[in-house]
Amino acid sequence: MKDLIEFIVKALVDDPSAIEVEKVDAEKTTTYKLRSAKNDIGKVIGKRGRTASAIRTIMTAVSARQGKKAVLEILE
Repeated sequence: MKDLIEFIVKALVDDPSAIEVEKVDAEKTTTYKLRSAKNDIGKVIGKRGRTASAIRTIMTAVSARQGKKAVLEILE
């Protein structure tokens, strides 16, 4: 899942080397903390959060197959 998030986000931003995804496991949920360059944060979120919402939808579909819940946090 971490690789999937990195792949999607790196295709969207101007500085793909600044993308960092941290995985934090809990009992039933996995949280992915996404950091990008300050200039690219708008591209990751998208207009009215549509891009971030689409990424979260993909994560939900993949995590449902694994029997866990996945959460994406976009950090500055």
